[in-house]
Amino acid sequence: MSPELIVFVDKSGKPTGKTGPKLESHTNDTKLHLAFSCYIFNESSGELLVTRRALKKKVWPGVWTNSVCGHPLPKESLEAAIKRRVLYEVGIKNIQNISCILPSYTYTTPPYHGIVENEFCPVFIATTTDEVNANPDEVEDYKWLSWQEYKDFIENGNNVSYWAKDQYTQLVKSRKFIDFLKSNDL
Repeated sequence: MSPELIVFVDKSGKPTGKTGPKLESHTNDTKLHLAFSCYIFNESSGELLVTRRALKKKVWPGVWTNSVCGHPLPKESLEAAIKRRVLYEVGIKNIQNISCILPSYTYTTPPYHGIVENEFCPVFIATTTDEVNANPDEVEDYKWLSWQEYKDFIENGNNVSYWAKDQYTQLVKSRKFIDFLKSNDL
C-alpha cells in the first residue's frame, strides 16, 4: 500500500503540483500544504463534537481538538476529504450542511516533538444526526459540548491543539459563524 500523499501549496492555497508522503512530510521544516478543519454540530442538541487525538498519533497525540482535521488527497475536493475523514475518524456516515467559514485560514505551529504543522487549512462547519463510532487509531476520547462549554474549555487552558485555540480566536469574529450560531440558537 502506497503512503497517503499531501498536496503542497503556495501562500494563496494554490497547489504547486508537488506532493509528499504525509508522515514523512511532517518534520521540523514542514512545507506549506493543504489541510482542513471541520467543526461538527449535532442537529438535535446543537452541541459541538470535540475529539481527543489518539495517543499513538505522530502529530499532536493526546490533545483535544475540533471534530475532525485532515488533508485532501491529490485531486480530491475538500468536501470529499471531509466526508472521508469524518467517516474514518469518528464513524459518522451522514454529514450535512458542510460550509466553509474561514476559507483562507493558515497556521504554523511551534515544534512539537520535532514536528511543525504548516498548513493552508480552510475551516468548515457541518451538522449531523449520527452517533459517533470513534476509530481508536485516531480518537482517544470525544465529547459533545455546547458552544459555551467549548468556549470555557478553550479559554481555561485545557490540553487543546494549537490550531483549535487559534481557530477559535477567528471563529468568534467570523460573521458567517456568528450567524450560524444565532440561526441555530447556539
